[in-house]
Amino acid sequence: MLGKENFRTLTIIANSRKYSNGTFDEISHLVREIVSLAETCCADGADPSCYDTGSTALSAKSCGVDSPFPAHPGTAECCSHEGLERKLCLAALRHPPQPLPRYLQPSDRELCQAFQRDPREFADRFLYEYSSSYSQAPLPVLLGSTTTFLSMVSTCCISHAPTACFLKEKLERKTLSLLTLTSNRICSRFSAYGKDKVSFSYLASLAQKVPTASFEDLLPLAEDAAEVSSQCCDSLAEDCMQKKLLEHTAKVCTALSARDGRFADCCKGKNLMENHFCILAMLPAPAPELPEAPEPTNKELCAKEGALHATRFLFELARRHPNLPDAVLAKLYDSSKKLRGECCSSKDPSACLDSKRKRIGEELLPFLERANQLCGQYNKLPFLEFKKRLRESLTRAQPEASPAQLEQLLEQRTSFASSCCLPDSPPLLCASKVSSELGELCKEESCLLG
Repeated sequence: MLGKENFRTLTIIANSRKYSNGTFDEISHLVREIVSLAETCCADGADPSCYDTGSTALSAKSCGVDSPFPAHPGTAECCSHEGLERKLCLAALRHPPQPLPRYLQPSDRELCQAFQRDPREFADRFLYEYSSSYSQAPLPVLLGSTTTFLSMVSTCCISHAPTACFLKEKLERKTLSLLTLTSNRICSRFSAYGKDKVSFSYLASLAQKVPTASFEDLLPLAEDAAEVSSQCCDSLAEDCMQKKLLEHTAKVCTALSARDGRFADCCKGKNLMENHFCILAMLPAPAPELPEAPEPTNKELCAKEGALHATRFLFELARRHPNLPDAVLAKLYDSSKKLRGECCSSKDPSACLDSKRKRIGEELLPFLERANQLCGQYNKLPFLEFKKRLRESLTRAQPEASPAQLEQLLEQRTSFASSCCLPDSPPLLCASKVSSELGELCKEESCLLG
């Protein structure tokens, strides 16, 4: 239906997304095999068993000791099966997304030099590098973004005025570039968290950006954002992500512009995609003066609406600690779910919850304050000043530590802050950093958040 070249392009994009840690050579091997299989078996008059035979040979090659295809820790388990079960198992394997996109666009001059040297090699490498970097962006978004980029390069590199040509084309591509970047972030979070947790993550983020808004104001917006992810991250509909995201942005702007000047500024532009990106990149607002958040009662936590009571409390916690990073709040969300699951089904839910509350006060509050303070300083100070003050506070807090130990702790905290304090932090990487920080905090004892 697509024709060989378009099918080949789509196959490079799809497999670079799927095996985002594979090398260019590994992806190229796989693409050659798939295109060859399609060319042979989709031809008029091909033997009905052609595809089955060819895909069986392909799965056998994947299971060979010297397989040229992308390596995956789950391959051995798949290869212990036979026939269709093996094929389906191999087909379901995916690499985890890269924590941060690694694609760096070369200068216009470098692009044209590489393109003129070998146009096909240039296109293949670009498709691989871009698609593996933004592997969580929906397939139609990646296809549109890469196609227009390659069209820009092929047009501008033979133009009499390449600089003006690139400038004009990049302006035209701006919305699509932002859509790729934004949908990659949105779908990375959806892939790591699932729909309910994405809704909470977005709710907490809005609570930190506009802490004067109520739970009732923000919850529908958070649920709408989760719905966009759920409908569009795996959708093959061409305009799903762009259409739904722009509708969602319009709802956010309508609800929050009159309430908060920063939202009003972000929502001024005519380009809704730029407005959404502006909101996404917005830093937390200063903490408002609010009374201490009332904790839900044991009865409320174990009632039918228990999850909603827990979410409301975490929302109140987020707006009072505007610099708490997403990964810490996500960990709290998981722990509250686990805690309710364990205690509400026990023989004595109240006794169980009371003992957990005591431990939460001892283990958790110091960690929350530390994370809130660390990210607050990171968001406010220039990097070198942040590092200087962090070194001073660590020296005061741990006077008995050796210079080497202090340096290690400084690097650990700096790495955490630079990776996880910003609004677009990579969820899987930051979840593991939070776990290792908590592991140290709780020492060898069992930890509620561990």
